[in-house]
Amino acid sequence: MQATAELQVVPIGTGVSVRREVTRVVEILKVYPFIFETHASGTNIEGELDDILAAVQNVHTALHAEGAVRLVSYLKLETRIDKPPTLAGKRL
Repeated sequence: MQATAELQVVPIGTGVSVRREVTRVVEILKVYPFIFETHASGTNIEGELDDILAAVQNVHTALHAEGAVRLVSYLKLETRIDKPPTLAGKRL
């Protein structure tokens, strides 16, 4: 099932800068066949729902393995049955 999503990963307790963790999230997302766009507070993703959910799990697994003690992710998903959701279709 095709989906669009907005993902925000918030490392807690890693200090003021989260650049390393955010960079790592983008590296992980590049492994998947997504169309994605980063923005100031997260990442917009277009792809298969199963891949999006797997990517979120992989982000948590990788960041924890690399020392992040606590992560909070905010995920907004959109699926629809009348036509495939796309990021391009969301632009004004």
